[in-house]
Amino acid sequence: MSRRSLPAPPAPRSCSAVGLALGLAVIGVAATATAATPNFPITPEQRATAQRTADAGVPLSEINANAPDVYTVKRHDTLWDISKMYLKSPWRWPELWGMNLEEVRNPHLIFPGQVLFLDKSNGRARLRLGQMVRGTATGEGKLSPRVRSKDVALEGISSIPFNLIEPFLNEAVIFETNQLADAPRIVATQEGRVLLSRGDTAYVRGDLGQDREYRIFREPKPLLDPTTKKILGYEATYVGSSEYAVQGQTRTGPDGKVEIIPATFTITSIRQEAGVGDRLAPVPTREYTNYAPHPPAGPIAGQIVSIYGDALTAGQNQIVAINKGADDGIERGHVLALYRDGRIVVDETDKSRPKIKLPDERHGLLFVFRVFEHMSYALILSVKEPVAAGDRFTQP
Repeated sequence: MSRRSLPAPPAPRSCSAVGLALGLAVIGVAATATAATPNFPITPEQRATAQRTADAGVPLSEINANAPDVYTVKRHDTLWDISKMYLKSPWRWPELWGMNLEEVRNPHLIFPGQVLFLDKSNGRARLRLGQMVRGTATGEGKLSPRVRSKDVALEGISSIPFNLIEPFLNEAVIFETNQLADAPRIVATQEGRVLLSRGDTAYVRGDLGQDREYRIFREPKPLLDPTTKKILGYEATYVGSSEYAVQGQTRTGPDGKVEIIPATFTITSIRQEAGVGDRLAPVPTREYTNYAPHPPAGPIAGQIVSIYGDALTAGQNQIVAINKGADDGIERGHVLALYRDGRIVVDETDKSRPKIKLPDERHGLLFVFRVFEHMSYALILSVKEPVAAGDRFTQP
């Protein structure tokens, strides 16, 4: 049985970088696809916005007062950080960076070492991307075209710090149904151990295919819509990963009775100690795609369903599940505004002392990075107060 091979990297391409859209190279995960050319999704709305503003730029009022005129991209920069450096509303980056649609197939390109030049004229701002060339008589720099012929999906900066979401690209899973109930399961452990660690042996029964690598999950829990209480999906706690070592079999023993011999698995990594009853699911084929932070095309409103893990509240850089998914128009890269419900207080100035509800307050932003049919996972980009299940979100 051979190990599944990863898709071959795409052939290098050259492209001009002047007048380029500021972009990103976040690694996403999809269940299928091994196309030779990577997918660089640009929504029609983003493309139209970039086309309209390639020459017009944005009003100076939308630019941060301390935005630098010249900035050299650093190794650990992200699209979100740079957009936030220049714009009061970072998700509006396509309005600042126009696309050279004739020369650039992939607008998600920006690399460490490249220079951003903020052009402010006629009350508008435009961001140019190029390489600073010095040595003029005045000592001032100017921008010149810069050609790259490296694989952009591997070298371009990410939209957000990838380390914050990378563990969740395979580990955080919402199943539409409780399909793990019928999944292969650990039925016994090496030498009768109660808990398994990395390198230990597990014995598995169930319908195993030709996959070699399997994720291990604990019993999934239903996720309920905070308002309707409808089950939106089942979140399974990730335990670790394992490798299919020896195929199981059914045979007739010397006494003529049927003997069931389970398959043998080796635990290859662990988040929690695995044990009897844990379920297995194949590791999905990974595809590397790029996506940019952008607002939803239209109004949308929903609620936080749960905090990933066992915490009751969450802060910046933590993961939450929301009650909107692909069926509701949610896309990877969507930026959403978080709201805290206004508190109920007593009006001390009124003799009747009525209870009043204070206005809802916007206090943070979410970045959607995994989308399922009815739900999605989002990273908390920024927040003023702890986030809890039931908190609301809208388009920013």
